[in-house]
Amino acid sequence: MYIKIIIGLILGIIWSFLSSALGWNSFTINWIDPFGTIFIKLLKFIAIPLILFSIISGITGMNDISRLGKLGAKTLSIYLGTTVFAVVAGLFIGNVFKPGSYIEKDQMIKNRLSFEKWAISNNVPIPDGKLLSSDPAYADFNSGMDEIDEGRLKDVEQKISIMEESKSGGPLRFLVDMVPENIVSSISNNSLMLQVIFFAIFFGITLVIIPGEKTKPVVDFINSSNEVFLKMVDIVMKGAPYFVFALMAGVVAKMADTPAEVMEIFLSLGSYSLAVLFGLAFIAFVFYPFLMKLIVKMGYSEFFRKISPAQFLAFSTSSSAATLPVTIECVEENLGVSKNIAGFVLPIGATVNMDGTSLYQTIAVLFLAQLHMVDLSFAQQLTIVLTATLASIGSAAVPSGGLVMLMIVLTSVGLNPAWIAIIFPVDRILDMCRTVVNVTGDTTVAAIVAVSENEIKKVE
Repeated sequence: MYIKIIIGLILGIIWSFLSSALGWNSFTINWIDPFGTIFIKLLKFIAIPLILFSIISGITGMNDISRLGKLGAKTLSIYLGTTVFAVVAGLFIGNVFKPGSYIEKDQMIKNRLSFEKWAISNNVPIPDGKLLSSDPAYADFNSGMDEIDEGRLKDVEQKISIMEESKSGGPLRFLVDMVPENIVSSISNNSLMLQVIFFAIFFGITLVIIPGEKTKPVVDFINSSNEVFLKMVDIVMKGAPYFVFALMAGVVAKMADTPAEVMEIFLSLGSYSLAVLFGLAFIAFVFYPFLMKLIVKMGYSEFFRKISPAQFLAFSTSSSAATLPVTIECVEENLGVSKNIAGFVLPIGATVNMDGTSLYQTIAVLFLAQLHMVDLSFAQQLTIVLTATLASIGSAAVPSGGLVMLMIVLTSVGLNPAWIAIIFPVDRILDMCRTVVNVTGDTTVAAIVAVSENEIKKVE
């Protein structure tokens, strides 16, 4: 299957370039891309009930509430540890490679003066305390300083309102948001997965507390429903190579009208894109395999061979949530992780474990600061570590969900949140790559937790 998915992915990219060269983009967007959208919808409508039933099934299979507490603490601790590592790696890459310093000096000065103009008008303290606009040497640069396309700013407005709403709830807002007011509404909203997880854990614990003879019909129903949704995944995945072809063709066709425009997008943000891709590759192909080799005793090629269907699907869909059904299948059937562990660890990971997102956010903040000649102090960079770690936990497991959280990280160090418009052009492709890292992290942590609980078996 994974070979077929690779073929579909490559053919989709080839088709998108061919259709843009021949002027067939309209046909691709209208007649091919919808099948990719259907694929994501199929996976998403399976994902939420699968999360619900998997967690409840996993908890009832443990029959020990004290063990559940230890398992939850262990899972969250490992996820938190890998996230902090990813943020620190992003800081290192951003400071060493300095992706925002590869443009003309004059343009950087204009960017800086534009930032100062924004900071003064919004009563925001300038992070490094410098004020170039008061220096007569830069008087000639005081015109034409707004480097952000006005058209893109319209796309930013909605995200700014979401960001302001996220920040207005106080430090314990995430705890309030975690508790559902109406579980039916939460299930129907993909962005409220934490509420579904909270309900599932609460429901599962309650089932364990009640005597078994009273809960047996409910537990049997939960387990049977879980099997039904897993079978749905099998059925949908039979068409995955064709759906992935449609997804990739549509993604590239929507980016630009000609192959030259696609290449231009990457060249204009080349240093930033390369820095992010290098960081993501390091986490996915060095850090995680090292943990698997060290703790799970699984070889490099074996690990990637067994989780590759989930990785390629993550790349195609840009959504940890949409990929979750396949991630669970890969972890259980290929890595040999028990259903109890996979059903508990992976749904939580799809919501709170965003290592790729946190690394991208860190590099993006440093890139945008460097682009505007803003020197961030060590303390401010520590603020990025803390904020990016917490923001990654709050990122929705949907395409470009990390952009809103990036705005919060930018604001935390006194930078303009509207700067996300600068990196919009390459965000979709980078989003696909960082979702691969997120999903790879989920599978790694699930395997590590399974080993620590002695609930993993050898699968050839």
